Amino acid sequence: MTYTARTFDLPELKGLSKKQIDVHLALYEGYVKHTNLIMEKIEKLRTEDSDGNAYVMAELRRRMGFEFDGMRMHEYYFEQFEGGAQAEDSNNPLAGAAMDKYGSWEKFIAHVKEVTGTRGIGWTVVYFDPRGRTLHTAWVSDHELGQLAGLPVILAIDLWEHAYMVDYVPADKKSYVDAFLSNVNWTVVESRFLDVAT
Repeated sequence: MTYTARTFDLPELKGLSKKQIDVHLALYEGYVKHTNLIMEKIEKLRTEDSDGNAYVMAELRRRMGFEFDGMRMHEYYFEQFEGGAQAEDSNNPLAGAAMDKYGSWEKFIAHVKEVTGTRGIGWTVVYFDPRGRTLHTAWVSDHELGQLAGLPVILAIDLWEHAYMVDYVPADKKSYVDAFLSNVNWTVVESRFLDVAT
């Protein structure tokens, strides 16, 4: 299995420059490259001397989560912009789930923004728990650590500085979040929700 970096049909984004997006896409491509590299190295080491290379293979496996999750989380991130900004559909079941949990769509977005204000680098991720039938908005410091086990990702906001430092300084992170949210194609997010909630 070899992964290929996806291409995303991204429109011009409000508040996020082409240069910022190009820098961010290059970082994503690095995750894809290193995911493949780790898999290739492990297979080579196993073939050469599985017992003798056991320690090195174990360390590569520890690194695999960082590279793979970096690849996948960035795919969630960029595909949310495809097709251009689309407002949420208040009749969509995602809006109903947001209302059940947070009281209104506006309170849901306010909560997402509150979580994005967590100090440090990481991700704000909205998940849907199919067992509990509820949304969860969580801070994930490192994309390979702290994910909510087994829960599908509904919305992913990259808050590592590489996602905004071309256009915003860390003190302006709120402006980046506003720009991000203004560019989301909510039909993509709603589709993710429908895939797991129905």
